[in-house]
Amino acid sequence: MILSWKNRRALNKKNNNHRLCEDLDAEINIPTHFRCPSSLDLMKDPVTICTGITYDRENIERWIEAGNETCPSTKQVLNTFDQIPNHILRRMIQDWCVQNRSLGVERIPTPRIPVSPFEVSEICSRIAGATQRGDGNRCVELVRKIKNWGKESERNKRCIIENGTGCVLSACFESFSGDSYEKHVNLLVEILSVLSWMFPLGEEGRSKLGTESSLRCIIWLLRNGDLSARQASVLVLKEILQSDEIGIISNTLRAIEGVVEALFYLIKEPISPAATKASLMAIYCMISSTDKITSRFVEMGLVGVIVEAIVEAEKSVCEIGLGVLDEICNTKKGKEEACKNALITAVLVKKVLRVSNWATELAVSILWKLCEEESVRIEAIQVGAFKKLLVSLQVGCGENIRRKVKELLKLLNVYNNGLDSCVDSSMDFNYLKRPF
Repeated sequence: MILSWKNRRALNKKNNNHRLCEDLDAEINIPTHFRCPSSLDLMKDPVTICTGITYDRENIERWIEAGNETCPSTKQVLNTFDQIPNHILRRMIQDWCVQNRSLGVERIPTPRIPVSPFEVSEICSRIAGATQRGDGNRCVELVRKIKNWGKESERNKRCIIENGTGCVLSACFESFSGDSYEKHVNLLVEILSVLSWMFPLGEEGRSKLGTESSLRCIIWLLRNGDLSARQASVLVLKEILQSDEIGIISNTLRAIEGVVEALFYLIKEPISPAATKASLMAIYCMISSTDKITSRFVEMGLVGVIVEAIVEAEKSVCEIGLGVLDEICNTKKGKEEACKNALITAVLVKKVLRVSNWATELAVSILWKLCEEESVRIEAIQVGAFKKLLVSLQVGCGENIRRKVKELLKLLNVYNNGLDSCVDSSMDFNYLKRPF
């Protein structure tokens, strides 16, 4: 194989960097007290716990979060999980890095102090107060501060989530969503961008986001916002719909003008895999219990858009896309539209045994519904459905899907004039229960 000049250059650079790291390990002797006792790596953020032992913050936090209540080195029970920054040792490590810069050692940046529960509670109180006063500008400043905290570390995100921030932000969003959207668009987008990584929310937070005013605002942002606003909006919408166990939010959403178009175009003109997945999941939640909303999606051409989207899609997108198609094919109009699609049979047969067990079951279920049409049965034979279905029986599947596979095999065997025509259409295929 001949590599391009660019690829050869990149490969040589990678190999050179690897050799350089090996040389540094051989030449540089890191002082023992600069290494974390648990990982033996150079500490970036040394902190001292109650036993007097200093660890790298990331390592000791991971140890404590795993449920351990003792010091990793001394095995003493920890009376408190407080971690005190060891500033003197950190400065010594930074000075050592500077002294060894000529050998390729990079200076460790001064770490930011993790946010505390008190700080989170304090800023939540300020947001609640600014919300009551209708001070949108102050709310924007405070929400952005929370957003920046979250960007600093996963630990900060956990602290923010665990101290009731989601409920406060949801209330703030509902309060300002009833006013002019354009006037508070920056605040509304910032709140959604933070909420998109704060789920699952509590019951109160979900109820605030599930009100008609909040949902109308989310749909407006889906249709009129920039790419980041649209992605944050659909992620939040997906989460609140998934938590809608009794369907109240779904019913409210179906009545909002523009929701079908907003979700449809996020799939037709994708902005990211996450947004596509969230859009499909939101559609799945909306169409699972009514024919009217399904008809609107079908009229817009959702069947063809999903079929094209899942041809080379990643596993999760493919599974949800097939789930939506399966629900659509439960309606007469949806089934008719699916039968007209020139790609759907070939795509469904391709997905059997290629993605996951769930995707296989969904693909078989859709084929079973569509094979009522003779044209679909003939095309299924032409693209190799018969052999794939035989194999799916052999590798094992659920009883409901097994029944559909057997029915499909009987239907398709009538048109199977190739090597597999020796299979009698009257057989029940019980002999194929044995796995490979």
